[in-house]
Amino acid sequence: MTTAPAPSPTWEARSTELWAAIDEHEPAAFRALVRELVDELPQGHPLIAFELACANDSTGRPDRAAPLYRAALAGGLDPYRERRAHIQLSSTLRNLGELAESIALLRAERAKDPAGLDDATRGLGDAVDAVLALALTDAGREREAVALAVGALARHLPRYDRSMAAYAAALVAPAPGPH
Repeated sequence: MTTAPAPSPTWEARSTELWAAIDEHEPAAFRALVRELVDELPQGHPLIAFELACANDSTGRPDRAAPLYRAALAGGLDPYRERRAHIQLSSTLRNLGELAESIALLRAERAKDPAGLDDATRGLGDAVDAVLALALTDAGREREAVALAVGALARHLPRYDRSMAAYAAALVAPAPGPH
């Protein structure tokens, strides 16, 4: 799959500015502003579907967001937005009750070799873990969810990081059998 050409830096800046102001708009008005922005992109550009998915998702319309995320992923996003789309689609699927698919997508993201990712894309790893922890919780796998969340947090602690990582692993370690 090829990646679509990046939009201009000016377009990117306007998109960032619009998203920073999401709370200043009613949901329908915000979606309309996103539509105006993406209409500037070449027809069929995967960012059109991605931005519209994000806008629908962020304004309470996950049922409309899911197919748009899938279209954006099929269209060839840059690695950073591809990871964001996987995270956000997984969160949307979780909200729609599609827990098995949500968990599977997030596990696939976690399985990617971090050495093959750029810094920004690799930096989304904790977001993958956070959404996976929520999906696992909804699936009734709370111990696994807590282990994942504590393990992610441990990487950021100035002290106790080693202990917390061990505690996280212990939450999901098989119980010792009889001797």
